[in-house]
Amino acid sequence: MNVRELALETLLAIEQQGAYSHLELNEAIRKGRLDGRDAALLTEIVYGTVQRRDTLDYYLAPFLRKARRLEPWVRMLLRLTLYQMVYLDRVPNHAAIFEAVEIAKRRGHRGIASLVNGVLRTIGREGLPSLEAIHDSGKRLAVATSHPEWLVRRWIGQYGFEETARMCETNLRPPQSTARVNRLRATVEEALDRLRAEGMAAAPGHLAPEAVRAEKGNLAHTQAFRAGLLTIQDESSMLVARALDPAPGERVLDCCAAPGGKTTHIAERMGGRGEVVAVDVHEHKVKLIEQQAQRLGFRCITPLALDSRRLGERFAPESFDRILVDAPCTGFGVIRRKPEIKYTKGKDDVASLVAVQQAILRAVAPLLKKGGVLVYSTCTIEREENEDAIARFLADHPDFALDDRLAERMPEQVRPRVRSGMLQLLPHYFDSDGFFIALLRKKV
Repeated sequence: MNVRELALETLLAIEQQGAYSHLELNEAIRKGRLDGRDAALLTEIVYGTVQRRDTLDYYLAPFLRKARRLEPWVRMLLRLTLYQMVYLDRVPNHAAIFEAVEIAKRRGHRGIASLVNGVLRTIGREGLPSLEAIHDSGKRLAVATSHPEWLVRRWIGQYGFEETARMCETNLRPPQSTARVNRLRATVEEALDRLRAEGMAAAPGHLAPEAVRAEKGNLAHTQAFRAGLLTIQDESSMLVARALDPAPGERVLDCCAAPGGKTTHIAERMGGRGEVVAVDVHEHKVKLIEQQAQRLGFRCITPLALDSRRLGERFAPESFDRILVDAPCTGFGVIRRKPEIKYTKGKDDVASLVAVQQAILRAVAPLLKKGGVLVYSTCTIEREENEDAIARFLADHPDFALDDRLAERMPEQVRPRVRSGMLQLLPHYFDSDGFFIALLRKKV
């Protein structure tokens, strides 16, 4: 299959089978044995088509009114071709249309090929319908940025229209490719020198002091990564271990720890001395933690396959100095990395995840020593999962309180965003993932 056929198969797997976009894309690149240029085009088409799905459907709708019910693959073929026509300047329209018609011939029949050709060429002649025809501002923003209307209206209620618009627009841009330097093995400058010697275009991060970012190339494919100098991690995520601030020799519990990015960061900040018990409910994900620890050279990590809601059955009360609850969440802060999230998560998911989050917090609270620190974090921007979750926990646990020392543990540019021991980062603040961090302390 050529690049566009691979894109079609990948997009159908994401939409119909619930496949994760990044995993399905990696498999398509491997299966197609694509070189760098074709892999980049495939990535652009797949991510772009998923990110802009609702906008593309809005543009297509007037030209499909007379068409009978379209098979899913035909609609997807029209989407990915229109994406190229509208958003990819380097792909000539005639080339994109020709490829679409050829795929339609091979996959369907002459009638489908004729429909695909007719729709796309008519759009080329007549142009796209205007988004200004949508008079309701919330609905127009939802269609223009391809976010579900219920979610856009929810965010407008939480953050206001302008903040929501900036967030939605940021979600359409490719995410930064960043990694955390294992500073027990190299300084940031040494890691950058190593990457540049390999031909990577890399620079220091914008937010976290231990971060490096790739301006071109894949950090996970470098010798520096294989040698344990780097961990692939977003800069917002790197702030979690800073908030926890573990000390050498302490015993730390990391709940919902896979794939181990924060776990290994905690171990690094402890100088590899002490114990980090890294828990995840899935056995295969626990193996990912083990692999990370081995690659980075940490022996102080104890991986454990267990539901975090049952930790009280395994550990004695007050047996940990610090606890991290990196809770399961809707993931609305990482839409740029997993664009299908905005279509697959709904209002009911928020409510069900809130219940899980509270159950985990209730389970681990007795395990923390008096005077110990608990950090709660998510990669979502939903207040119900974040500030409201903390308020609910504190109402039920008067022996805990928010800790104002969170601000002093954060990089200087982040400190103004800390409020009463809590930090909510939106994607457009620092061009990083949306993330929430709360610092709690158990009273003595």
